[in-house]
Amino acid sequence: MADAGLTANQLTGARWAYAFALVTSLFFTWGFAYGLLDVLNSHFQTVFGITKLQSTLLQLAYFGAYFVWAPFAGVVMTKYGYKKGIHFGLTLYSLGAIFFWPSARFEKYGGFIGCTFVIGCGLSTLEVAANSYIAVLGSEKYAAARLNFSQGFQGVASFAGPMIASRWFFTGKNATSLDTVQWVYLAVAGLGLVLNILFYFCDLPEIGQDALAEEMHAVGLKSDDEPFWKQYRCIFGWVAQTTYVGAQVGVAAFTVNYIVDQNIGIAKPEASQLFSYCQITFTVGRFIGVVLLNWIDPALLLTIYGICCSTFSMAVSFAAGRSGIGCLFALFFFESICYPVIFTLGTKQLGKHTKRGSGLIVMGVGGGAWYPPAQGAIADRNTRLSYVVPFTGYVVMTLYAVGIVISQTSRNGFRFRTVDEIQERRHEIEEQQPSTPISDHEEPSVDEKKIDVEYIDRA
Repeated sequence: MADAGLTANQLTGARWAYAFALVTSLFFTWGFAYGLLDVLNSHFQTVFGITKLQSTLLQLAYFGAYFVWAPFAGVVMTKYGYKKGIHFGLTLYSLGAIFFWPSARFEKYGGFIGCTFVIGCGLSTLEVAANSYIAVLGSEKYAAARLNFSQGFQGVASFAGPMIASRWFFTGKNATSLDTVQWVYLAVAGLGLVLNILFYFCDLPEIGQDALAEEMHAVGLKSDDEPFWKQYRCIFGWVAQTTYVGAQVGVAAFTVNYIVDQNIGIAKPEASQLFSYCQITFTVGRFIGVVLLNWIDPALLLTIYGICCSTFSMAVSFAAGRSGIGCLFALFFFESICYPVIFTLGTKQLGKHTKRGSGLIVMGVGGGAWYPPAQGAIADRNTRLSYVVPFTGYVVMTLYAVGIVISQTSRNGFRFRTVDEIQERRHEIEEQQPSTPISDHEEPSVDEKKIDVEYIDRA
């Protein structure tokens, strides 16, 4: 077992910063792959002559891999530790990307689907490792803010993907061919290889879930004494993550189609460019969320953002023209903090169940496999109306956040500011320990009398 490990409090500042920066670099890898996926969804409709519904097989493969593989990734992380888990994930990621080459060369849509599944397995392993590692790499008070910051770089890569696609996939002869797809994914495989080499030579401290459990137990928090199936906050977090990711993926998968179908004179290349601007809005929202989460309770902020997501998804469904596109931008902004906040709320104070719980929450990414086909079936008839489907996912996420706010309020009163419960408990224990100074007139104890007698005898 590789789980003895440390807690973040035992790391020096330099070692903490190094570990944080290196693991954060992983978020760029799957952000780039995810950004390309949404554009390929639209591009393959043209190249292979398939329907919008058929094109969502890419999403089914990518996110279905999370649903199938993430629980096993949690087991791998528990048995072998974060570092070996990261190596395993990067290897799968690079292998999947390499096989995009023959799939593009021989123009086999089935090959793309298979390669996408392998990439999804690799990325689900990396997500279990990186999300969990960043969440526990410091005070729980700032866990949501830390994870939002790291995932902000995923957002940077997400809009880089569509920008590359708008320049190379949809212009000239590339609009109807797969030539440049080969080179892009060869570069993606190379990036995975370079990261794998860097992690091999790095000293990545293992943050152990047993050490985390001891830190909790020391202040009387023993929620992890219950079996894993009774960790309801985590289990309902998986439900919320499943519906939210399904909604987010559905929104992104049909953004290009939605913009083109608004019939305001925007063609696919320009629509792809606007999609990259939507991703920029998402990324900016995530970094703004970092600031907000340093002050505002994560469950409360998720409630507010969830209500906004629900509202704007309905507005996108029924607004026409440029107003609909404006609502789409607002929807991307309010999606920004949702995934990392759900993850940190769902894995909070899991103690010895931390890695298993992380695998379950990441398994929720599998929701991205189910929502796009449902939305695609409607989008083949009316793209705008199909955005009613994501609305259902945002509602479930919002109910999860509201439930946590109510639970916190019932225990400790309404909470606006974010707090570190472990640190608060530690201070309470210190304050409750009475200081017992000995009075000048206090009778000496029996042991003290014996010491005095022994001293006189020796004298």
